[in-house]
This record gives sequence, C-alpha cells and structure tokens, in this order.
Amino acid sequence: MTKVSIGDLAPNFELPRDGGGSFSLADQKGSPVILFFYPKDDTPGCTKEAIGFSELISEFDALGVKVVGMSPDPVKKHDKFRDKHNLTTILVSDEDKTTLEAYGVWVEKSMYGKKYMGVERTTLLIDAEGKIAEAWYKVKVPGHVDAVLEATQKLVG
Repeated sequence: MTKVSIGDLAPNFELPRDGGGSFSLADQKGSPVILFFYPKDDTPGCTKEAIGFSELISEFDALGVKVVGMSPDPVKKHDKFRDKHNLTTILVSDEDKTTLEAYGVWVEKSMYGKKYMGVERTTLLIDAEGKIAEAWYKVKVPGHVDAVLEATQKLVG
C-alpha cells in the first residue's frame, strides 16, 4: 500500500470517535482538516504530540480547522487517554486498520531486530476540497505542531 501524497484526494472515512458518535471526513468538506496518525494512546511520543495539538487547539479553531488524531486503539482507550491528559482534539479509532491502510500509514516496522506492523507517525493537512495540501511522514514530535500550525496558517491565509 502506497502512502498518500500531496495533491491526492484524501480517502474518505467514517470512524467511531472519543466520547461516542463518529467522525466523517466527507462531512468536513469546505473546511480544512489536520489528520495526525499516531501509534498508541498514552505512550511518550504520542502523548506529547496529542498534548501539543491540544495546547494550540484554539489557534486551529480560529482558522476553522478540525484536528483529528487516529490510531488503532479502541474508543474506550481514547476516552481514558483524552481524560488523563485533558486532550481537546478529536480522537478516532480504526481498530480494523482499513483507513490506516488506505492512507498508507499501516507499515512494517522494526524494533530491536523484530519486525511488526504498526502506525508510521504521519500528519496530513487536508484542504477544504479534500485534497492533501501538506504531508509530514515519520514525524519527530519536537517542533512538529508549530510547523503544522504555520503550514495551516499559510493554507487558510
């Protein structure tokens, strides 16, 4: 499965979200969306990233941009993660990994010589027409959220 690239139409999805209900990308047409894919709730890098987006949520809100985090963790785990760290981003659950695969972020990884499947930390800025305007692959968390905000400000103008 190849990764989505800048200029591609973002694959549509509707997935269960934290707090109940669901989130549909199609329902966001006309507004930009930041979609950040992360491996696992409550791990150090994922926690820092989600807190970073949450700390700047009012700036993203002011730009009319929804910030959505996606991992294969179940919604109940997302709820605990959100409550524990006072997260304000939307967290969606892709337990069957269909959407993660559609975006090309469910990949073979390797740690200590052992191969396994997991989420490659990736952030996408999806424009109001549903196309990928900006993409960050193999994200390193420090400074990342600021870079995403800056790109979003340029996109929204």
